[in-house]
Amino acid sequence: MSIKRKCSSSQPEMWIPTATMAKSPGHPFYERLNGLLREHRFDSWVEGLCEEFYAKTGRGSVPPGVYFRMLFIGYFESIPSNRQIEWRCQDSLSLRAFLGLSLEERVPDHSSLTKIRDRFGLEVHQRVFRWVVSVLGDEKLLDGKTVGIDSTTLAADASMKTIRRKDNGQSYPEYLSEIFEEEDGSKPDAPTKTRKDRKRRKTLSNQEWSSPTDPEAGITRMKDGSTKVAHKVEHAVDLSGHGAVTAVTVHPGHHGDTKTVKETFNQAELNTAVGKQDLVPIEEIVADKGYHSDEVLEEMEQNAQVRTYIPAPEGKRNWEGKPEERRRYRNNRARTKRTYGKTIMRKRGELVERSFQHLYDRGGQKRRTTFRGTEKVLTDCLMKAAAFNLGLVLRVRFGYGAPKTMANGFKDKTKHILMNAFCNLKRVLDLLRAFWNGNWRFKSSIVSAAASADFQNFQATA
Repeated sequence: MSIKRKCSSSQPEMWIPTATMAKSPGHPFYERLNGLLREHRFDSWVEGLCEEFYAKTGRGSVPPGVYFRMLFIGYFESIPSNRQIEWRCQDSLSLRAFLGLSLEERVPDHSSLTKIRDRFGLEVHQRVFRWVVSVLGDEKLLDGKTVGIDSTTLAADASMKTIRRKDNGQSYPEYLSEIFEEEDGSKPDAPTKTRKDRKRRKTLSNQEWSSPTDPEAGITRMKDGSTKVAHKVEHAVDLSGHGAVTAVTVHPGHHGDTKTVKETFNQAELNTAVGKQDLVPIEEIVADKGYHSDEVLEEMEQNAQVRTYIPAPEGKRNWEGKPEERRRYRNNRARTKRTYGKTIMRKRGELVERSFQHLYDRGGQKRRTTFRGTEKVLTDCLMKAAAFNLGLVLRVRFGYGAPKTMANGFKDKTKHILMNAFCNLKRVLDLLRAFWNGNWRFKSSIVSAAASADFQNFQATA
C-alpha cells in the first residue's frame, strides 16, 4: 500500500465513474432553509416575478432562485463581497447542493450577480423582501402592532479627501491652499497643510461640499466621533412579535431622524399589509429622543393614528399659543414614564440594535458599505434583512438561525450531555459511599431524587 501523497500536477483521469465521485452529505441548516423556501414555493413565485427580465431565446441565464440564494449565502456566511460569495459556493459541495447545481455546472460569476442586480432594480428586491415578510405572517411570527424605529450610519465607499465644492468644483487641498494664502500669504506643503488644518476651526456643510464618488451620500459625524461620507440606514422592527425587520430605508447620512421617520413608518405599514388581511394595523411606534419633534407627534397622531413612545429632550419650552402641541407632548411623555412604556423602549433598544449587529457588523463589515448610490445600498440592505428574517423562522422552528450557530449548538448539546452523565456518575458514587459508611437511610432519599431528576434531564437532552 502506497503512503505517499499524490502529486497534484499529475495527469487527471479521462473518465471517472459517477459512483466514485465525491458527494456532499449536505448541510442541515441549508437543507432546512431549502425546505422552507420549497414549502412556500419561492422558486415558482420569483421566476414568475422576474420573467419579464429574461429573453425568450439565447444562452441560458442564471435562474432568479439561484441569484437570491447566493445573496442569502453572503449573509449567512458573513461574506460582504460578490467575488468571495462565488469562491465560497464553488468550493463547497453543500452550498452547491443548496443552489441546486451539479458538479458539471459552474457557479455563476460574480459579475453576473452585479448585472442581475442592476437588471432587476430596486422594485424586484423590495417585492422579494415583502414576500419574506409575508412568510413571517404565515408562520405566525409577525404581529405588526408595535414597531420600533432606529437608524445607524454606514460609511460610504468614498473618501473625505476627494470631496469638492459644489459651486466651483474645487478640491479640499486646493481650498486649504487658498485659505492659508489669504491668511498669511504662505504656501505650505502637504504635511504642513494637514497639520494646520487640524488646529483650524472648520465646518463642512453638505450645502457646499459633496463627494464625486458617491454624490448621494452625505458628510456626517459617525458614532466614534469621526467625520466621514456616509449613508443612514433606518430599520423598523416588530416589537410585539419575534423582532422581525419589517422595513429598511436608506438616506444621506446628514438627514435628521425627524425627516426620515415618516418614510420608514410608511414602508413598514405597506410591507406588513401586503397579502396579510388578518394582521393588526400598527398601533404603537417606539423610538429614541432623536425622533422627537412636534411635527412627528402630529403626523403620527392625526395621519397615522398611532400612539408614540418617544422620550422628549430635557429642557423647558414655551407653550404660549400651542395648546394642541402641549397636549400631544404631555400625553407622549406620560406614556414613556409608565411601566409599559419603559418596557417596550428597552425592548426596542435590544431588538433594533440586534438587527444592526447582525446585518452590518458581522463578517468584518464594520458598518461600511461597498456599494455606491442610495438605490444600490438599499438593495444590499434589503437582501440582508430578508435573510435575517428567514433565519428568524428557522430559529423558531429548529432553534438555530445561522449555520455557525447550529454547529456551536451541536457542540454545546454534546457538552451538556457529557456533563449530565458525569453528574449522574458522581451521584451514584456518593450513594455507594453513603451505603458503605452506614448512612443509607439518611442520604438515600435525597440522592435518589436528585439522581432521578438528573437522569430525566439527561434523557430530555439526549
